[in-house]
Amino acid sequence: MRIGELAARSGVSVRALRYYEEQGLLKANRSGSGQRRYPESAVDRVHLIQMLYAAGLSSRTIAELLPCVEAKVSTPESRARLFAERDRIDAQIAGLTRTRDRLDAVIASTGSPASGCTYVVDRDVATQASRPATSPGSMSAR
Repeated sequence: MRIGELAARSGVSVRALRYYEEQGLLKANRSGSGQRRYPESAVDRVHLIQMLYAAGLSSRTIAELLPCVEAKVSTPESRARLFAERDRIDAQIAGLTRTRDRLDAVIASTGSPASGCTYVVDRDVATQASRPATSPGSMSAR
């Protein structure tokens, strides 16, 4: 299949597919006129690449791991790398959870009258409240 069809079937832009090829993540055969041609299996490979990117892996890490993943061969090195990536993601999740919990505490503390915060229901009211007062005879540029 040609690059446009692979892009449509995998939901990835043509630009991204070219990038994957530059990074050694995806290989294309070339026709006599130089057009890229991909096998049917390229759709699954692109989905796998996308999944690994979504997990936060870099293109370098993906390039190192893809041969093992595709060949279904596990080496001590590849497993150690996968565990390290999982640990990194777990640390990110823990950090995001702490940040969310702090944000929840701020939300809870600003929701009561005792917090000293003024609760504004309408955006227009908030905008008017933040403008300086003008005297009745003066005109302000808005």
